[in-house]
Amino acid sequence: MNLEPLLIIELAVLGLSTGFLAGLLGIGGGMMMVPFITIILSGRSVGPNLAVKMAIATSMATIIFTSISSVRAHHRRGAVRWDLVRGLAPGIILGGAIASMGVFALLKGSSLALFFAVFVSFSATQMFLDKKPAPTRQVPGTAGLMGAGGVIGFLSGLVGAGGGFISVPFMTWCNVAIHTAVATSAALGLPIALANVTGYIISGQGVQNLPPHSFGYIWLPALGVIATCSVLTAPLGARAAHKLPVKQLKRVFASILYVLAAYMLYKAIA
Repeated sequence: MNLEPLLIIELAVLGLSTGFLAGLLGIGGGMMMVPFITIILSGRSVGPNLAVKMAIATSMATIIFTSISSVRAHHRRGAVRWDLVRGLAPGIILGGAIASMGVFALLKGSSLALFFAVFVSFSATQMFLDKKPAPTRQVPGTAGLMGAGGVIGFLSGLVGAGGGFISVPFMTWCNVAIHTAVATSAALGLPIALANVTGYIISGQGVQNLPPHSFGYIWLPALGVIATCSVLTAPLGARAAHKLPVKQLKRVFASILYVLAAYMLYKAIA
């Protein structure tokens, strides 16, 4: 599988778009990346089962870079709750390891595609309606944060996303201001990505029919191009979040997510 110019352009556009969205909406970009990487791999003779798994793993790997770039912009504004990052990170690492080294390797690509479609549809609906849980309680103690982190890390590992659709509602439910929750979610993307990527590399060893330039389930050409481009636009998205009508933009993005979820549902059934 050669890196022809068209492939580089496709991956670059995807990286620029998802990087901007990561900064703007506090998401890791995985919900857009996974369907498009699946399409790109499927069009290059990678079997559908493997294409879905590699898309999820590669998407997660790019979040390492978008998270670092995005969180720097948020940290400069003093918006990151590092105490929450420290409290959630141990559970995130444990949940991510269970997902990426255990469940991910055992499930078929079609099952992961179906789970992705359902998860993205639910997230898109929450985004479209701008649903926010009522802030009814305070941040839990150490055990509560570890449990919440475990759920965030596990679900993120199955869909290749940075966890923002789970962590942001959780934090706002705990009376954390929305801008702080978005910024803290960006910081949580790093432990989520590191834990899951380690698992994808380990569980992908020995898998048959991987395309050239693969490292476990991670497709390195896509990782390199997307990460390089996304770190350029993630800070722009973070700055734009304080100026643009994010609520209206979320509804547009939610509509796009419905289409992508429908495609992954088709892949699961087909």
